Amino acid sequence: MSISTQHYGRSHYKNGPANAFRHAFWNYLIAKKCHHTIKNEAVVLTWVEKITDWHEEAFPNRKLARKMDLHNNEVGRFVFLKYSSQTVHNVIVILKKMALTSSKVNTNSNFANFKNKLVHIIDE
Repeated sequence: MSISTQHYGRSHYKNGPANAFRHAFWNYLIAKKCHHTIKNEAVVLTWVEKITDWHEEAFPNRKLARKMDLHNNEVGRFVFLKYSSQTVHNVIVILKKMALTSSKVNTNSNFANFKNKLVHIIDE
């Protein structure tokens, strides 16, 4: 939260690209920290998916916002796999670039078309 606020102010609380960054970064960070203890990436990513999916269910959003959050969480786990050897600072730069090209979605969007790409609902 503090890193998202540092880079985006309070806009990461809305459903725009900054929020997409926050969700992806959150999943990346959890995976990165857990990987220090559990060296098996598959085990780590399965656990991260379970815990972050649980969070989305425990603190429900509107249907589209929840779908967006789950999607961006998955992107964060993909980023961990692709950039696990990078520093956290470098991954912040990567995710900020991804947020700049985040795709706007709506209820008619096919999220499968945005694999490994951040998505948002509102423009900031």
